[in-house]
Amino acid sequence: GATRPVDAAHWAERLTALAARHGVPGAGLGILADGEVTEAATGLANAGARIEATTDTLWQIGSISKVWTATVAMMLVDEGVLELDTPVTSVLPGLRLGTPELTERVTLRHLLSHTSGIDGDFFVDTGRGDDCLERYAERLAGVGANHPVGATMSYCNAGFTLTGRILEHVTGVQWDRLMHERLYAPLGLTRTATLPEDVLRHRAAAGHIGEPPVVAPHWTLMRSAGPAGLICSTPREVLAFARLHLDGGLAPDGARLLSEDAAREMRAAQVALPDTHTLGDAWGLGWILMEWSGRRMYGHDGNTIGQSAFLRVLPDAGLAVCLLTNGGDTLSLYQDLYGEIFAELADVELPRLPEPAADPAPDDLSRYVGVYERASSRMEVFERDGGLVLRSVVTGELAEMLPEEERLQEEPLRAFEPGVFLVQRSGVGGWWPVTFYTLDDGSQYVHHGVRATPKVG
Repeated sequence: GATRPVDAAHWAERLTALAARHGVPGAGLGILADGEVTEAATGLANAGARIEATTDTLWQIGSISKVWTATVAMMLVDEGVLELDTPVTSVLPGLRLGTPELTERVTLRHLLSHTSGIDGDFFVDTGRGDDCLERYAERLAGVGANHPVGATMSYCNAGFTLTGRILEHVTGVQWDRLMHERLYAPLGLTRTATLPEDVLRHRAAAGHIGEPPVVAPHWTLMRSAGPAGLICSTPREVLAFARLHLDGGLAPDGARLLSEDAAREMRAAQVALPDTHTLGDAWGLGWILMEWSGRRMYGHDGNTIGQSAFLRVLPDAGLAVCLLTNGGDTLSLYQDLYGEIFAELADVELPRLPEPAADPAPDDLSRYVGVYERASSRMEVFERDGGLVLRSVVTGELAEMLPEEERLQEEPLRAFEPGVFLVQRSGVGGWWPVTFYTLDDGSQYVHHGVRATPKVG
């Protein structure tokens, strides 16, 4: 299916106007339609140093990196070096995970679809050496499970760092170099890198936090987060990666990097999402799967320190859009801009964000009251004035990286539908679902921020 012609000047103008409206210091936009990329940039890549954003600026693509890591994993599955459904300890024999069940049962498929149950927000700095992933994997022995293997979906950064470790172990090539050999070079990417010393050869964006946005005190996350979120790139080069998937695994020169079966499996539903209102309705291998106006799509977002990235792919129209930003209300910028682009080019409507119910259905609130906890997060749900309140506390190493005022948040839960409530997050537009649900074994969970957290009291 074709799209309508892309008016480059119009989208450059819309990017600039909407970034200004939502207080976004700088942004880069790329639209892939009919095999051609249209790009635009606006504002400042670094407001402190007054560095302008250009179409060649490198931004942190954050967790979109996970799909790149998953793609290389699937190349190795194609080659018979890895298997999706055998326990990962068969290729990483020394690996010890936090429980015997995790160690014995976790497979590559679990890791790539966020269903392993490894508590995912274990951020630990294991140094800047080439052994950082190996050292991280050793520390996973001390990280517990937040749900039984394969029982539900919980967004898992740790699982992708572990995947990166598996890739370098079976290839003998350190993860940063492996991504270059397997993806950047074959796709002809010259402005995509992970290590700061490589990024510094180019114009690079800094993240901004606060109101008004100022340059964040840390430029990047610890190196051990690499496979989960440290790729830096431009909208054009992220779209070259998206095109690899749109073209069923073929590089621009016609070389096959990934089998058609592997590309298809990556965008096949592996697990349904307990919360269908935040990102999509299911997860593939790496990709988030979603439906807009009855048409199937896939994509991923990324968030690092003050930088946010968005990628959406509409396969039936051969359309992909990438937005890379560095602070302000980036979610509202994404909502407005993608709403216009997809409506204009492909007659697709962006899903409306949920709003609290004007006349909530009757629901027994007392069954949600309690404490829910996992690594780096403790949530308390309690009754006040006839409604529910959510108190969230960030704990552990993650808390050390956040300003004190962001470590604790308390918000009223507004009814949406039975078992699903909405909260407003300070500084972020829109409402965020808080979904209460029960696993097959009867244990109670809350799904919020795409993570599953068990009720502990």
